[in-house]
Amino acid sequence: MSTFDYDLFVIGGGSGGVRAARVAAGEAGAKVALAEEDRYGGTCVIRGCVPKKLMVFASGYGGMVEEATHYGWDMLNRGFDWQTFSGHLNTELDRLEGVYRKLLAGSGVTTYDARARLKDPHTVELSTGETFTAKHILVATGGRPVRPDLPNAHLGIVSDDIFHLEQLPKSILIIGGGYIACEFACILAGLGVEVTQYYRGAQILRGFDDEARGLIAESMRELGVDLHTGTNIVEMGCYRGEDDDGMDAPVEATQYAMPVSDAPREGPLKVKSTNGKIKVFDQVLFATGRRPNSDDMGLEEVGVTLGRGGAVEVDEYSQTKVPSIYAIGDVTDRVNLTPVAIREGMAFVETVFNGNPTKVDHDLIPSAVFTQPELGTVGLTEEQARDREPIEVYCASFCPMQSAFADKPGRVLMKLIVSQESRKVLGCHIVAPGAGEMIQLAGIAIKMGATKEDFDRTVAVHPTMSEEIVTMRKPTRTA
Repeated sequence: MSTFDYDLFVIGGGSGGVRAARVAAGEAGAKVALAEEDRYGGTCVIRGCVPKKLMVFASGYGGMVEEATHYGWDMLNRGFDWQTFSGHLNTELDRLEGVYRKLLAGSGVTTYDARARLKDPHTVELSTGETFTAKHILVATGGRPVRPDLPNAHLGIVSDDIFHLEQLPKSILIIGGGYIACEFACILAGLGVEVTQYYRGAQILRGFDDEARGLIAESMRELGVDLHTGTNIVEMGCYRGEDDDGMDAPVEATQYAMPVSDAPREGPLKVKSTNGKIKVFDQVLFATGRRPNSDDMGLEEVGVTLGRGGAVEVDEYSQTKVPSIYAIGDVTDRVNLTPVAIREGMAFVETVFNGNPTKVDHDLIPSAVFTQPELGTVGLTEEQARDREPIEVYCASFCPMQSAFADKPGRVLMKLIVSQESRKVLGCHIVAPGAGEMIQLAGIAIKMGATKEDFDRTVAVHPTMSEEIVTMRKPTRTA
């Protein structure tokens, strides 16, 4: 008989933690508990992927109405109602959280609505004062958005706050050039907000294929986003009126992670940028990075090593230096994607409870950036590939049929990176409406090691945008 209260105690009720808990209890027969201090579903379901994608859908309808007139439809567009959408959004998130709770209960997992921290390698202490022992502890606490080290930064909001706004601002400044910044820039512009975006780098979406991110930047400007690269924020403060041409002294704040409703601000915000200009915005959104949720959990005290930014250091089996403690998902800052966290959770159960040591394959993971149009990507960028070996680049960029008929601007991009020696497709990059759907399927072929000739042997589906992936016969360039 076990001397522990539980075989497994999971800290964190996000996608990775919930999957690990469910499978360990329901399939492996382990006695499992899970503690979550906030809402079940975590970043993805409650304040990330799901509500963001629903906002992407909402933001696209305005353009559809305009486009429909070119196809003969007489349609009215009375504008976007944030309250209506927000109400439906909250109802859906409540429903999804209920699903997560039911799944845990149905698998026999005991849940605690409390914050948990480690007391020793086998003991978890809850904010309720309760303590429990466990043979294995899994940390799956995810990450959170962070504000820059800037006076008055608490006056702005972060991505978590977007979904709780009482009303949409008329104008917003977005600071950052990563996928979160660019996605919300497109979303809010599509909902009728006047969007300005500052990014300190030379081009947005650092780390993605240069040609693809250049086209995304061009498309965002066509959408109406006032995008400024090589620009950053220097100061910000509350705007006091037309005669106010300076910057306030810093407003004292007790914490930086303050919900938007509690931020001590009055009316619009004025921002001074690195070009010396001062502009006024109704809201400022910081999308300047995320940090693992590993603070004040007792991890280092029990021997767990934390790396840069507080990331929990683990081996290829998600085990920390403390044998009884494992970690998965964004708190490890490996590949911060929901499906990866779920895979890591499944591999953890297979390793620990099924006696089958399983590593998670972090290679060739397809992903999408839900800008307008979307960016779908898998494998190496052109820049990464040409630094590694001689390559051929196959590329097609064109105005798609649906947009061309409606006299709308904008191009799409289909791009393959091919090894000259092995002929394997090393990378695929798609900028187009629905690119996320396309890259999932392309990712299967590339993961299987498909060559360019395998793509060539595949008959095209016509007329589609994606047929270009299998009809490009001659390389655009070699490197």
